[in-house]
Amino acid sequence: MTTRHLERPAARTGAGQAAIGWVRRRPGLIELGLIALLYVAYSGSRLLASDDLTDAQARAQRILHWEKAVGLDGESGLGHWFAAHDVVGVLASYYYASAHYVITAVVLLVLYRRGGAHYVRARRALVIATVLGLVMYLLLPTAPPRLTGMGYVDVLAQHASAGWWGADASAPKGLGGMTNELAAMPSLHAGWALWVAIVAFACTRSVWLRVVGSAHAVITALVVVGTGNHWVSDVLVGWYVVVIAALIAWPRRTTADTAPAR
Repeated sequence: MTTRHLERPAARTGAGQAAIGWVRRRPGLIELGLIALLYVAYSGSRLLASDDLTDAQARAQRILHWEKAVGLDGESGLGHWFAAHDVVGVLASYYYASAHYVITAVVLLVLYRRGGAHYVRARRALVIATVLGLVMYLLLPTAPPRLTGMGYVDVLAQHASAGWWGADASAPKGLGGMTNELAAMPSLHAGWALWVAIVAFACTRSVWLRVVGSAHAVITALVVVGTGNHWVSDVLVGWYVVVIAALIAWPRRTTADTAPAR
């Protein structure tokens, strides 16, 4: 009896050590799982968000009223310019439908392979910003310009025949029901793009990478507004959310952090 009693904890300990060893040997799978979970939460927010278009349109009208008051209402002019130039419209549609995911994933992968604190902080900032964005989607469902019925052009729908997306934002044809079309405020497209720029400045000294990261943030901002998917205010709030997340993830260095070790 004594022997059996001693063997059981040993077996349990061995199983626990094996599980820990599996996790340590496959950290990449854990990271992919975390990123996949983040994406599922981002895409599945529509299951909990209100789909009341009337309220969402009223909220959009209040945003537009504020933008006109301060001179930020550039959605109509930019959208009609995108719509009038087919090449620009098609390129913008592809950028909107793909760069948001591809570039963010590539940056995460590169940082992960480099290792170190930069990856942990960058991932933390992305998660915080995305969670804040999801909370706002649930609390403030807002119609994008293309769904207000006020004459804004849906550029992606205009060029749906040129890509894999349908008339429902950037969702693949036939899968429009899987996207939250009232998730306009804030723009996580713009927010994630600014995150890429912040990572370029925080994690590298390469001038070229910093220029590319900054260009991605600016191009994304123009694309999300010009395609009729976001208000200028959505972009500004998306940037604000990411800046807050970055300040949390990259705390300022204190005197104790910079003091030489004894």
